[in-house]
Amino acid sequence: MANKKGRRRDFGSVRQLPSGRWQIRYRDPETGQLRPAEKTYATKTDAQVALTHIESDIARGQWSDPDSGALNLAEYATAWLRDRKLADRTRERNESVMRLHILPTFGAGSVADVTTARVRSWRGKLLAAGVGEPTVVKAYQLLRALMNTAVDDELIRRNPCRIKGADRYDVPERPVLTVAEVFAVADSIAPRYRLLVLLAAFTTLRFGELAALRRRDVDLEGLTVTVRRAQAELQDGRLFDKAPKSAAGVRSVSFPAELLDTVTHHLEHFATPGRDGHVFVGQQGGQLRRSNFRDDWVKARKAAGVTAELHFHDLRHTGNTLASTAGASTRELMTRMGHSSSRAALIYQHMTSDRDRAIADRLGAMIRDGGEGPPARGCGLRVDSSGTGVARPRTRRRASQGGKPS
Repeated sequence: MANKKGRRRDFGSVRQLPSGRWQIRYRDPETGQLRPAEKTYATKTDAQVALTHIESDIARGQWSDPDSGALNLAEYATAWLRDRKLADRTRERNESVMRLHILPTFGAGSVADVTTARVRSWRGKLLAAGVGEPTVVKAYQLLRALMNTAVDDELIRRNPCRIKGADRYDVPERPVLTVAEVFAVADSIAPRYRLLVLLAAFTTLRFGELAALRRRDVDLEGLTVTVRRAQAELQDGRLFDKAPKSAAGVRSVSFPAELLDTVTHHLEHFATPGRDGHVFVGQQGGQLRRSNFRDDWVKARKAAGVTAELHFHDLRHTGNTLASTAGASTRELMTRMGHSSSRAALIYQHMTSDRDRAIADRLGAMIRDGGEGPPARGCGLRVDSSGTGVARPRTRRRASQGGKPS
């Protein structure tokens, strides 16, 4: 098309339609075919400016096919989830979040239909409907990851999930028990779960890690438990053991010597026989499940008189706090808990077993100083002969001090 000076444009053309609006056309850089723009313009100037922008995008290699984003989002999301390498439990959780919270709003439209304004409105409606903030954050993170892939696939130019702060939430402060309160809960629960409570607090193992422990993972001489796997449960009730999320999750954690009698007593009376037998099992001898354990936990919590807001996982938080009070550094805490912050930290910072032993010994001192009331059988503590009711530890020597534990 010629311009006002009679010179033909080097790129594309502009023409007026019978409706009075202006249309631009240009050569598709991938197919070489003449194609119209996806929209028309009210004035010729607007059309010429838009054509100039398209020419500039093509020259800089930033042009993308406007029709590529027309792919149905539900179909794209299904293929995206299918092709991702995920653990079974993670895949199940992601599929649930996608089905319940993302597809009802965006699934019927195209990938290009997802705009920042629509994402902001969607997030606000979820929160207003009473969906928990952690779930909303998870849904936002999942949608953002999906749209990042759409950008990589050149279906859209930029990710519309650009809401500041939407990918995180403030975790409310969780309860922290004293040593005496930990023992109060442990003494109030069914005997087969007493050690479960104490190890959760004094080794900071997660419920799934404790449920997956085998006899061979417990070292009575070294006073350690080794985490090699974690139990997970699918929505259909199937249980399976999975590898920890990171290399830092495979670890040996020292437990206080003051718990040795409790550990020994538990292995003798409640653990499944054999080196590969489960350390913790349910009341009927089957694998330990959160659902079956919950009633015992609630009863023990009430009987011990601790806050009703206390979750079993808060014992892990308690243990971390106690270890910090005992003098553990940030790196030592992360190692005991199986956390990793960055690859460099894992490569260049290591905690020795001697330091881990020292932490467990200091936790033991806290048990001696903080435990009140006569402990249950096998806890490794005894009542002062003075009748004051103050629990004192049984004296024992460690192997490193010239003798083996009795």
